[in-house]
Amino acid sequence: MTMTAAAGPGSSVELQIGGMTCASCAMRIEKKLNKLDGVTATVNYATEKARVIVPAEYDPAVLIAEVERAGYRAALPAPTKAISETAGEAGTDPESASLRQRLAISIVLTVPVVAMAMIPALQFNSWQWASLALAAPVVVWAAFPFHRAAWMNLRHGTATMDTLVSMGTAAAFLWSLYALFFGTAGAPGMTHGFEFSLAPADGSANIYLEVAAGVTVFILAGRYFEKRSKRQAGAALRALLELGAKHVSLLRGAVETKIPVEDLQVGDEFIVRPGEKIATDGIVVNGSSAVDASMLTGESVPVEVREGDPVTGATMNAGGRLVVRATRVGSDTQLAQMARLVVDAQTGKAEVQRLADRISGVFVPVVVVVAVAALGAWLGAGFPASVAFTAAVAVLVIACPCALGLATPTALLVGTGRGAQLGILIKGPEVLESTRTIDTIVLDKTGTVTTGRMSLVDVVAEPGVDVHELLRLAGAVEDASEHPVAQAIAKAATRQAGTLPAVENFANIEGNGVQGVVDGHGVLVGREKLLADWGQQLSAEVADAKLRAEREGKTVVVVSWDGRARGVLVVADTVKPTSAEAIGRMKAIGLTPVLLTGDNAAVARRIADEVGIERVIAEVLPAGKVDVVAGLQRQGRIVAMVGDGVNDAAALAQADLGLAMGTGTDVAIEASDITLVRGDLGSAVDAILLSRTTLRTIKTNLFWAFAYNVVAIPVAALGLLNPMLAGATMALSSVFVVGNSLRLRGFGRAARGVGARPRP
Repeated sequence: MTMTAAAGPGSSVELQIGGMTCASCAMRIEKKLNKLDGVTATVNYATEKARVIVPAEYDPAVLIAEVERAGYRAALPAPTKAISETAGEAGTDPESASLRQRLAISIVLTVPVVAMAMIPALQFNSWQWASLALAAPVVVWAAFPFHRAAWMNLRHGTATMDTLVSMGTAAAFLWSLYALFFGTAGAPGMTHGFEFSLAPADGSANIYLEVAAGVTVFILAGRYFEKRSKRQAGAALRALLELGAKHVSLLRGAVETKIPVEDLQVGDEFIVRPGEKIATDGIVVNGSSAVDASMLTGESVPVEVREGDPVTGATMNAGGRLVVRATRVGSDTQLAQMARLVVDAQTGKAEVQRLADRISGVFVPVVVVVAVAALGAWLGAGFPASVAFTAAVAVLVIACPCALGLATPTALLVGTGRGAQLGILIKGPEVLESTRTIDTIVLDKTGTVTTGRMSLVDVVAEPGVDVHELLRLAGAVEDASEHPVAQAIAKAATRQAGTLPAVENFANIEGNGVQGVVDGHGVLVGREKLLADWGQQLSAEVADAKLRAEREGKTVVVVSWDGRARGVLVVADTVKPTSAEAIGRMKAIGLTPVLLTGDNAAVARRIADEVGIERVIAEVLPAGKVDVVAGLQRQGRIVAMVGDGVNDAAALAQADLGLAMGTGTDVAIEASDITLVRGDLGSAVDAILLSRTTLRTIKTNLFWAFAYNVVAIPVAALGLLNPMLAGATMALSSVFVVGNSLRLRGFGRAARGVGARPRP
């Protein structure tokens, strides 16, 4: 293929790898690429991808040529758009279609061969020759990919699972030919029964055509279902890529034009009608609506948006008509960044995977040695050659390293994909291992435990003053101010009264508040000092309420009109609705929450008491957050940190596990290990639980993969297993590992839908 561009300086090149049949293939390609100067490669068998770190001005064609020299296929991946358009059901790609065809024909030919070999009543005169006619196409044509790969491996001085399969099936077939043509097995009237284990016999009287054909069918079936399962494991990522809108209604002046979403530019304004997907990330410039982001964040409750609010591409407009100005397009959108993070996590390797890869790399040669040793031991013990040969073939067939190679990557594939569906982006597989030992979780207050936005929390009116009128008049004046406290009051007043009355003669009184005329009333809103300057005072009851609120760290403004104090408005940064529940879940899974903030101790203590946190570290400067995390680590704590701001980035990097709110700054997200798209503290618990569950699945897979080989190889070498059953057992081991990983797709799924939060 023609390369149009070289990789940039110190950049990462991704290659799509074809022709791999087991983890040993991945190891071999990885070694080949890593021998190139300045190249660091990681090859993932489950995703069939290689991530290669290359120096400046490196031509990807060199990498592709090296992979092809090793006997495999390589290509640069299709663009995201092409991936999403071509993503379909398992089995639609040419490789799967060829595999399915070989499997179907092999089953038709092999069933009578196995039936005749196992059931003496079906062994008619010269049945063995009919078996040969049926089995030969299976062993020669259907198993040809195994033989071709084995020959290629031999030419390069390596061995993979294909080597074992090819040697086993070829040996069984060739022995059968020898027995038919040069032994007594070809004589008319020959019969023999099927046995699960070995028994002494005349070698030249036995044929193993059912073994050669049966093993081929079982391995083809295992490989086909493994490929289907791997494709299902990547379904979450494909679904993510397919979320985006395909077309958009571009608005230029009063003219509306339908264009492909790829043609949208930053700054363009577009229309989103009810029921349509928002085409890209942007800012609402006109209209108000409820936006359903559940498909992207896992959060089931629609979010109200109005003019000035940000919206995310691929979310659904569930309410009114919106006009949105595009702020990010193409690969810069949140959807594209999510997909990129998921791909990166799936392509990497955890430490447990590296261990499995090292074992797989030496596994095949060891198995060949064991098979030869079994052959020699049986012959040396005086048993017929057929018995010795059968034991050796059983060892070759049953000792498949595929389950070992699939154990980690399939679990990663499903776990990270499921995380993406729930709005949890895990940056790399090594992150999973760090979640296992976390015992302390440090929570930044503003924007993490709380909303990070000022809200009206209380209105206290003087006797005889209507609370609604107090808020309406104060809100009308504050609506003309840009101060965060003023905007919080104005928003609350708008929600209560709808349209606020106009304000006249508005003036900002520097450092004290604002004033204006509303409905003929001269209104003052601000500090108590502002009223004192006008000779006005609060009643004792309202003054006490004001003092209590200030002791709790809340902000209080006083309101007066027509020369009299009318009441106070209490504003505070409010706790997110899910924070208290999330803290309880953290404690339930053995984590100790610590609230960390730069606010004063009174504010911090109020928030901590509200959500159930015992330990509070307040009045910490941004630079001091790193010291707090490091201090906890020196005490022997394994620390996770959750934050969202620029001032949290260093602490997130210092922590053993950094979790950034997706609603926060890009700097914080870059410094973290896990990004929580929802901005919900409960998703931090979900992330830790998902990571731990994925790691537990990996360990379960590895245990069974190791246990299978540790038990199966000696059983086969001792002659206690027929080679055909060995082939079936080997295929089932791979299917078991992939099936166990697919269970992660149900993480957090409850009767009420995909976005349901898992219980610890």
